[in-house]
Amino acid sequence: MSLPQGQRATEIGAAVANAVREHSAFFLAEGIILVLLGALAIFLPLFATITITIILGWIFLVSGIVGLITTFGARKAPGFSWSLLSALIAIAVSIVLLVEPIAGALSLTLVLIFFFVAEGIASVMYALEHRRELSGRWEWMLISGIIDLILAGIIFAGFPGSAAWALGLLVGVNMILGGFALVAIAVHARSAARTL
Repeated sequence: MSLPQGQRATEIGAAVANAVREHSAFFLAEGIILVLLGALAIFLPLFATITITIILGWIFLVSGIVGLITTFGARKAPGFSWSLLSALIAIAVSIVLLVEPIAGALSLTLVLIFFFVAEGIASVMYALEHRRELSGRWEWMLISGIIDLILAGIIFAGFPGSAAWALGLLVGVNMILGGFALVAIAVHARSAARTL
């Protein structure tokens, strides 16, 4: 027998709230770490931009090599040519990012703009959808999403000159906002647990 939709939504909301309360220490620790790393990226934006570009270059390189190995290991499987192409593209992208990190930062800045747009929309929708479960602190998620969208617009307006500092600065700001949101949710969950 299925529950009425309102009762089911209430039970889901209670389950989410309980999960947040039980794991509030993890939310708090993650939030603090994100704030600290974000501040470091903001104070050293060029270093952060180059570091992010190089890390992504290594990730693409490893994924491309693994993709080649698995593709040739399954040569007779359907989609061999597409898998091969995908692995070769990953390796080519990795070479560009590792050999020319500043030039790679231009492309990554465009990708980052699209990422912030997508994350901003997702954060706004999440905040609006889970207002009840995050009562008192959902506004932080909403503000974080709106600021993501604003930052995406600002960096796009300054492109391509902003590519040298954009990745580090925007990732730093995003990490700080996300960290504050997690800290606020954890603190609220702990205070709500004390009142129960």
